[in-house]
Amino acid sequence: MNFTGNILLAEKKKPEVWVFAQSEDGRLLNISLELLGKGKELAIGLGGSLAAVLLGDKVKKLSETLIFSGAEKVYLGEDFRLQNYTTLAYTHILGELVQRYKPEILLIGATPEGRDLAPRLASKLKVGLTADCTELKVGSFQDTILKIFHPALLLQIRPALGGNIIATIVSSNTKPQMATVREGVMPLPKLAADNKGEIIPLEVNLESCDVKVEILKRIKAPKVVDLQAAKVIVSGGVGVGTLENFKLIEELAHTLGGEVGASRAAVDAGLASHHHQIGQTGTTVRPRLYIACGISGAVQHYAGMSQAGKIIAVNTDLDAPIFEFAHYGIVGDLQEVIPKMVKAYKSLQENG
Repeated sequence: MNFTGNILLAEKKKPEVWVFAQSEDGRLLNISLELLGKGKELAIGLGGSLAAVLLGDKVKKLSETLIFSGAEKVYLGEDFRLQNYTTLAYTHILGELVQRYKPEILLIGATPEGRDLAPRLASKLKVGLTADCTELKVGSFQDTILKIFHPALLLQIRPALGGNIIATIVSSNTKPQMATVREGVMPLPKLAADNKGEIIPLEVNLESCDVKVEILKRIKAPKVVDLQAAKVIVSGGVGVGTLENFKLIEELAHTLGGEVGASRAAVDAGLASHHHQIGQTGTTVRPRLYIACGISGAVQHYAGMSQAGKIIAVNTDLDAPIFEFAHYGIVGDLQEVIPKMVKAYKSLQENG
């Protein structure tokens, strides 16, 4: 018997990298755009595409910015009940969405909301999660236990064991590979107005059990200091010694038009408030100029300022670890060095 007919070849679906796009008061948070920049890089490494998930009320207008930032698709879920973030509602919608479209990677910003959402979602999906990553890459991995070679996995990199080592973590057996990423770690992508993307409207199905919490009022405390936006930061460590000496840090920062930072040790010693803390357990920054005074340079602090354009270290200890990664090092007493730096800069300004 002869049989002829058409053979349909199913096109293999390209792997998708998803970014949860968090918005607040009608604007996208920088961390969402930072993740799109990194997500594009990861999508290229996987030979896949980049998508953003945008949930909220009347947020469609933000889709354009997501597309200009590199998203090829925007999964858009709008509902008045999504105006404010609530754990159950967002977990339900995002969980259903992941189960339907099956992304390869899902990235969430390590904001207060992201740190609440990610573990709940990972538990719902029964997948792994690496929190507070400082770097992400696509690379190969040899599973020595199961004897399986993975040519392209998400390498999730973060400080571990109290910040004493930098660990690379993989989730080789479950999908999506999930990670939260600290704010300010990744650079913002350049917007490209000629980028094209598709907006995919979602049907939002919420049951009463998903909206048990109602936000009655939001109270936002004003920022004491905006370290992430600072172009120049002068930081002091426990080596500064006293509150009187820490005033020198403040003087130099104000002279340079910058902000004051501090190491965790300096904060613990009462030399500065936690609002100024930079490092693994503080704020991650990427200023053009970072001046570290009396800071030893432990990996915990390095994790928060390693992306600075130029790093100047001032320390009396020639063997301090910070000199290993500083672009310029000054071995000396900050009580002598900082006044000279202030005087030199003011003289430069006066002379044009």
